Amino acid sequence: MKCIVGLGNPGKKYKHTRHNVGFMVIDELLRRHQWDLNKSKFKGDYTIATLHGEKVMLIEPQTFMNLSGDAVRPLMEYYNIDIADVLIVFDDLDLSPGRIRLRQKGGHGGHNGIRSIIDHLGTKEFKRIRIGVGRPTASTISIVNYVLSDFSKGEADDVSDSIKRAADACEAWLQAPFPEVMNEYNQ
Repeated sequence: MKCIVGLGNPGKKYKHTRHNVGFMVIDELLRRHQWDLNKSKFKGDYTIATLHGEKVMLIEPQTFMNLSGDAVRPLMEYYNIDIADVLIVFDDLDLSPGRIRLRQKGGHGGHNGIRSIIDHLGTKEFKRIRIGVGRPTASTISIVNYVLSDFSKGEADDVSDSIKRAADACEAWLQAPFPEVMNEYNQ
């Protein structure tokens, strides 16, 4: 079984914030296929479905971003999911809104959700889709306040497109090796 994890913060307060683009990708996949996150275990809401002949688990950790690994590792262990079959989707300050970047491995880059997952899994060797949220343009805005803020109206279309492209890349990974998916979506 493959596992796609969207990172974000639980609760209506954070639903449309920059930090929640990982949840937004999971929500897009759920919408497309008329699925629901109908299970809850180990601090994560999830569903298990079949798409393109591949069994897939979609997860939204309910731990808040900085503790994402608290939900991901127990679910992986419970369902015996190999690290090679995990894809993490999250926000990235170093990419402008509308851009996505796929990688097979890497560090946390200052992202506390990824840091938590690396700490819990004991490896940096997991697939990821980074979704651009840009950096604050005003020096008076802290990074924390920025990622917990909503996108501007000017960013909305670009972000919506990147969420759809990231969901497309997730689906493509169910049918093709990840390096091929990277070649297609990192253009």
